[in-house]
Amino acid sequence: MTLTPGPVVELAGVSKTYGDVRALKDADVVIHRGELLAVVGPSGSGKSTMLNIMGTLDRPTTGTVRIDGHDVARLTDRELSALRAQAIGFVFQQFHLAPGVPALDSVADGLLYSGRTRAERRGLAERALRRVGLGHRLHHQPHQLSGGEKQRVAIARAVLGDPPLLLADEPTGALDSRSGAVVIDLLHELHRAGTTVVVITHDRDIAAALPREVRIKDGGIEYDTARGHTGAVPTTPVLEEATR
Repeated sequence: MTLTPGPVVELAGVSKTYGDVRALKDADVVIHRGELLAVVGPSGSGKSTMLNIMGTLDRPTTGTVRIDGHDVARLTDRELSALRAQAIGFVFQQFHLAPGVPALDSVADGLLYSGRTRAERRGLAERALRRVGLGHRLHHQPHQLSGGEKQRVAIARAVLGDPPLLLADEPTGALDSRSGAVVIDLLHELHRAGTTVVVITHDRDIAAALPREVRIKDGGIEYDTARGHTGAVPTTPVLEEATR
């Protein structure tokens, strides 16, 4: 699948409903290449629903979603998987590192289905780990790494294929403040290198320190610093289990 010029994320009138509960309502967001922004809101606000839709992990009930210029509604499941593999990197609050697997192999396994040889995969994984400052931890297993180092392994895995879009869901949520600051600095560094970075967070301090803030409340976009006030937010209750 060919990557295209233009915005990397476009949501137009996007809503997501679970039963009679609307978790996301009429979201309009355009994210241009090279942006660094936060999607911020309290628990249950709809921000994780937005993450899942941006990441093509879920489809909207209504509205249009374009990722890297591709209308996701027009893609087959196979095409959607290919787009996700090429265009999107994910970083989650939990590190998802297999016990007993060295950092080098944890990262290299992200390319298992790429058609590359084991040596090629490990070479690319080593480069990614060095990029996040872990060249000295290539053969360390998860129990030998600090929380901040585990998150940097997860980030290395996410940027292994140089995706244009990195979605980081509460990337500092499981870390102490010092380790969290290191991870945020790393995301800034990746942004300076050209990656579009979207940080999903409930932390208003983290959001305020980023160039753009999209604030979500009760399933609606309350404020976007790229656009100003967006109007009243919906009063429909939000499904807590589906959002964070």
